[in-house]
Amino acid sequence: MARGRRDGVLIAGGGVAGCLAALAMVRLRPEVPLLIVEERARFGGEGYQSWFDAEVEGPEAALIAPLATQHWPGFYVAFPGFNRKLKADCAGFDGAALHEAMLATLAPNQMRLGVKVVAVREDALVLDGGEELKAEGAIDARGLSHSSALDLHYEARLERTCRLAAPHNVDRPVLVDATGEQGRGFAFRQVVPLDTHRLMIADALISEHGQPGEPARAWLDHYVGLRGWADCEIESEVALVRPLPSGGDFSAFWRIGGARAARLGSRGGFFHPVTGRKVADAARAAMLLTRQRDFAGSMLHDALEAKAHGLWRGRAFLRGLNASAAGDGEVQRDHAERLFQLDPGLIVRFHADRLGLLDRRKVQKAFA
Repeated sequence: MARGRRDGVLIAGGGVAGCLAALAMVRLRPEVPLLIVEERARFGGEGYQSWFDAEVEGPEAALIAPLATQHWPGFYVAFPGFNRKLKADCAGFDGAALHEAMLATLAPNQMRLGVKVVAVREDALVLDGGEELKAEGAIDARGLSHSSALDLHYEARLERTCRLAAPHNVDRPVLVDATGEQGRGFAFRQVVPLDTHRLMIADALISEHGQPGEPARAWLDHYVGLRGWADCEIESEVALVRPLPSGGDFSAFWRIGGARAARLGSRGGFFHPVTGRKVADAARAAMLLTRQRDFAGSMLHDALEAKAHGLWRGRAFLRGLNASAAGDGEVQRDHAERLFQLDPGLIVRFHADRLGLLDRRKVQKAFA
């Protein structure tokens, strides 16, 4: 998209939300000019992305299903004195898979890598160095920012991809392993089998702080030793943060920054309040984008803001669960343990943000 042109859509940020929006537009609205700009040398963002099949359906499922590099029929959870194997179809991919999908789908003139966006306006991106790109509308998908209007805790994660000399024999993800010592808030480990010899192992800590500390590396080393995974070669390691809102002024969150630029991903509040996962929200927002008739920046802003506000209102119950345990690691772990003792179908609906009235009563009773 050449400078000065006034048609099409600009996307700032090539993480999960930005990439899914670009993929959906190129596949379903190829007549609309598009350019996505990412600061790093590759698309896809950081960390491993997973979801339950029940989280998406129809067009959203069709958008993300081809990206999945792993599929499982269920998952494990483990707590002190309690562990469980649950059935639930789930899948995942890493940033490399999303990057490859972008390169295979978008034309060279639809992407710019290694270019920093310093400002997003209603109809323009301002690049580091002063270059300005113009279009009908621009979308900011650069990640969480200006979150002071929200009441947040965080899931601070350290994700490590390891290659083992021998097969690890992990047949499905360990969604929560909270059997280790706590003392840091609510801490747990996650394990995702990538292939017969490779694992993604994460140390997660829910607290008021937004970054995993140095102890997370020691906890991961200790966990690998406990599981007997000898000769574990570390291929990559990344620190991540997932916001977990318990309240706040969502309208003010969207007003901060002044510009009426449309937003996607964490920057727009598109994520599950309890798990922090954003793939399903990103897929739904991407499909909403493809259904727009007018791609003017003000129209994109209003459509995506309305969608985000609808999700925020509908998730008041989930934010209330966060608020009821905020700052108390023992209560957070107790709630998680009680949740995973409930009916498997309810557990999946909880993660898929599809709780009915009876489901909510059961969750409230379990947490009482």
